[in-house]
Amino acid sequence: MNGTGTVTVACTNGLTGAVITLGQGLHAAGGSTDAVPLRQMQDAGTDKLTYKLYSDSGRTTVWGNTAGTGLAASTGTGTNQNLTVYGTIDSGQSTLPAGSYADTVVATITF
Repeated sequence: MNGTGTVTVACTNGLTGAVITLGQGLHAAGGSTDAVPLRQMQDAGTDKLTYKLYSDSGRTTVWGNTAGTGLAASTGTGTNQNLTVYGTIDSGQSTLPAGSYADTVVATITF
């Protein structure tokens, strides 16, 4: 299952070199790293659903929490810029109970 979301940033007009990274999330799996995040959403109990976040529409570049896995922002304009986050829920999880699953991922801008 695929979905999209938006991160909105506003960088100073003319600012270059900013990198936007996405953290591992509140429910990261064991072995998760900033470079290779193993993100999971959790229901109200202890059930977890694995997912990935990508910086490209082809869903080939995982959006991580390091300079090398973050997204280089375009030159700042002083106004809001919307960046699309592309998500995928991993297949093979049909044994999990139906319900509402959630996670919190922190976006950081470094320049």
